[in-house]
Amino acid sequence: MPKSDRLFRLLNTFRLLPQPVTAARLAEEMGVSERTLYRDIQALRLAGALIDGAAGAGYTLTEDPALPPQMFTRLEVEALILGLAEVKMAGDPALAKAAAQAQAKIIASLPDRVQRQAVHAVTQTYRHERRAPLPPHMQTLREAAWDERALDLSYCDLNGQVTHRRIWPLGTVFLDREVQCLAFCCLRQDFRRFKVAQMTDIRLTDESFRPRRVPLLRSFIDQLRTEGRRPARA
Repeated sequence: MPKSDRLFRLLNTFRLLPQPVTAARLAEEMGVSERTLYRDIQALRLAGALIDGAAGAGYTLTEDPALPPQMFTRLEVEALILGLAEVKMAGDPALAKAAAQAQAKIIASLPDRVQRQAVHAVTQTYRHERRAPLPPHMQTLREAAWDERALDLSYCDLNGQVTHRRIWPLGTVFLDREVQCLAFCCLRQDFRRFKVAQMTDIRLTDESFRPRRVPLLRSFIDQLRTEGRRPARA
């Protein structure tokens, strides 16, 4: 493989893998030796790529306008348009607006031929049964999860009992008919799936659980995969 093609592929591999990523993992994905991988990373750095890290510690790619642009295949364009259309239809107003803006930016950055493929994508989405309007506190949930700050709230559980909780929001999941918040519940001292529509009186607190969101979320997802589908607990 020509070196230029290999460097483009390495950039794309960086974008796809969770970071920081070790040289061993990158070399395995690329099908090259670690020695070659180190040389390619140095070549990308000299070309302007912002790659932090070192051997043994893992590497992180910071996207920068100096990097070569990503090019999408026709099938990748279809996937992007379909995914963004679903967000525009199923997300709360802030997410729907962001999806429309993201689509416009993506299309504007593509060559003319690929722009036409995006504008006239053959794959569309439509739902006869729309999900109930999402509550206004979706934005608060997102901000609390990103900022890793605890939330106080009232919650109506499956038995109709209202309890007052402090949670560490880890993320939200859009299901067929509802949205759930994956969280660590300080009251139960365990992971819980809260139905977003049953949350009220949400208040952002000053308590921080940084930097625990990502490892907690991974543990929660691993637990869900191990246990299989179970009724939501709260």
